[in-house]
Amino acid sequence: MRKVKLGRSELMVSEYCLGTMTYGSQTDEADAHRQLDMAWEAGINFLDAAEMYPVNPVTLETAGRTEEIIGRWLASRKPADAVIATKITGAGSNAVPGGVEISPERMRAAVDASLARLQSDCIDIYQLHWPNRGSYHFRKSWSFDPSGQNRTETVAHMREILHVAAELVAAGKIRHIALSNETAWGTAMWLRIAEEEGLPRVLTMQNEYSLLCRYFDLDMAELCFNEEIPLLAYTPLAAGLLTGKYAGNVTPDGSRRSRNDDLGGRITGRVFEAVSGYLAIANEHGIDAVHMAINWTLTRPAPTLPIIGATTSDQLAHLLKGVDVAITPEMRAAIDQMNRAMPMVF
Repeated sequence: MRKVKLGRSELMVSEYCLGTMTYGSQTDEADAHRQLDMAWEAGINFLDAAEMYPVNPVTLETAGRTEEIIGRWLASRKPADAVIATKITGAGSNAVPGGVEISPERMRAAVDASLARLQSDCIDIYQLHWPNRGSYHFRKSWSFDPSGQNRTETVAHMREILHVAAELVAAGKIRHIALSNETAWGTAMWLRIAEEEGLPRVLTMQNEYSLLCRYFDLDMAELCFNEEIPLLAYTPLAAGLLTGKYAGNVTPDGSRRSRNDDLGGRITGRVFEAVSGYLAIANEHGIDAVHMAINWTLTRPAPTLPIIGATTSDQLAHLLKGVDVAITPEMRAAIDQMNRAMPMVF
C-alpha cells in the first residue's frame, strides 16, 4: 500500500483510508477487529470514525460505540503509525441529546469523549461532520437555498471554532482540524479566517464522491487542488450500488438497503441504468467493478483518497485485492463518456 503525505501536514498515510461506520451495528466487534487487523496487514494505517457512529441506524443509544470498538483494538494492538480521524456531529442529529449544533463548549466535551472512547491521547484529524448552517449534501441539493443563512453569524461561529481548535492543538488533544460535507464558499471562509488570524488551517475535506456522485469535480476540486486540501472520498462505491449487488432493483438480505430502502435518496429512476453502464465498462476491460470504482478516485486532478468500508471481513478482503489495479486511459475515456451520458443520477 503506497503512503502519501497528507496535504500540508507531516502525516504519512496509506492511499486507502478504512471507514468504520458499521462497527457496532451491522459489524460486530470481533469482525471489526478482524477488519482492522486485515487493513493494517495490507498496509493501511489510516482510519476514519465519528462520534455518531455506527449508522444504519444512527441512534442516541448506540452513538460512540464505533469509537469504543476502535479504542479497544488500539489498546490491544498499539499500532505505532496509526493515523486516526474522527468527527464531531453537526446540528440536528439524533445521535446528540437535543440535536444541538457545534459550539465551542460542545466541541471541547466531544473531543474529550472521543479521546476516552478511542483510548488515545490525541486525535490526528478532527472533522466537523457537517456545517451548522447546512449545505447541499445528503441529497439536499434539489432544494438547497442559502438565502436563509446569516453571514455574520456563520463567520463568527467559524472564528470561534478555529480558536477552540488552536486551544485543543496547544493542549495536544488534536493535531489538525478538518471539514466534512462542506461547500466551496464555506471552505474558502475557513481558510481565510485561519490565514488572517494565524489559526489552525483546514487539513482535509471529507465529502461524498463516486462515479455516481461528482459534485466535487467543479468548484470544490479547484479549491482543494490550489489549497492542497486532500479529499477523503466517502462512499466511493455509492453505498454499494457500484458493486452491482442491487442491480435489477433487488435488496439482498443483510445489505444496507435492507435497513435503508432508498439508500439515503440514492435509489432513483435513472440510477440502475447508470450502474449498468459502469458495470459494462468494468466487464469490457476485464476488471472488477469494485476495484475500478475505488481506484478511479485515485486518478482525479485534485488529491483524493478513497474511504473504503465493509460490513464483513470477506467484503474487505475483496476490496483489498484491488490495491494494485490500474485505471487505463481507455477506461478513463469510457468512464468520462458514461458520466456525460448519465450525470448526477441521484
